Amino acid sequence: MKHIPRKRFGQHFLADAGIVDAIVDAIAPRPGQAMVEIGPGLAALTQPLVERLGHLTVIELDRDLALRLRLRANLTVIESDVLRVDFAELARSMMAPSAGPATAAPVKLRVVGNLPYNISTPILFHLLGYVDAIEDQHFMLQKEVVDRMVARPATSDYGRLSVMLQWRYAMENVLLVPPQSFDPPPRVNSAVVRMVPLESPAQIDVALLSEIVQVAFSQRRKLMRHTLGRWLQEKDCAVPFDVQRRAEEVPVAEYLALTEAILKTRT
Repeated sequence: MKHIPRKRFGQHFLADAGIVDAIVDAIAPRPGQAMVEIGPGLAALTQPLVERLGHLTVIELDRDLALRLRLRANLTVIESDVLRVDFAELARSMMAPSAGPATAAPVKLRVVGNLPYNISTPILFHLLGYVDAIEDQHFMLQKEVVDRMVARPATSDYGRLSVMLQWRYAMENVLLVPPQSFDPPPRVNSAVVRMVPLESPAQIDVALLSEIVQVAFSQRRKLMRHTLGRWLQEKDCAVPFDVQRRAEEVPVAEYLALTEAILKTRT
């Protein structure tokens, strides 16, 4: 029976074989790797991935699709909302295949998926909490979201999402995917982004960084003296920081340095 895409799940199924091949080539899966696919849908990516890997774990919320996926060989199906999945625990459960019972060790996950546009940002922030358990991530997202993720300072796309992800990942836009590659076609272009956790990220208070960035970009057209400057005064934080700029002009490194400076004043 043909599956009818469900709007409440934001379902747009990849249907272009050429694009599928290009995505799989970009991911470059190798036999035995611990890979998790979010939202496999009708298995357009799932099948070529499992053929290269030998085994694949998939997370699918739609119970009808999960039922179909369980009929396929070499798949472990987790029927769940991805925002409820503990990826650290999942990594611990997927031991290195060559390790025996006494020497088995957790592996790092490779995470891939065609993320639903309506909850793509919450998924990205959910995974940020498990970044230490992840080797890399390849996601298909709305192109404008990818543009914001990889944006450089002093550009219109640079914002909170840029800062909050770039402090922890090296990212690149690897492939443009047009609407006609999907069934049904979305009204926007899509893109595939590669996200590789940085080996030596700044050790910061993520909650504090998030608050600082949220305040800074709350009125992005105004100079930060109206937003972050007032916030710093209210918090009695006498730290050197130029607020005679707009939030989009400040590089990620300066937001990280400000977060570290504020923490030092509290110790």
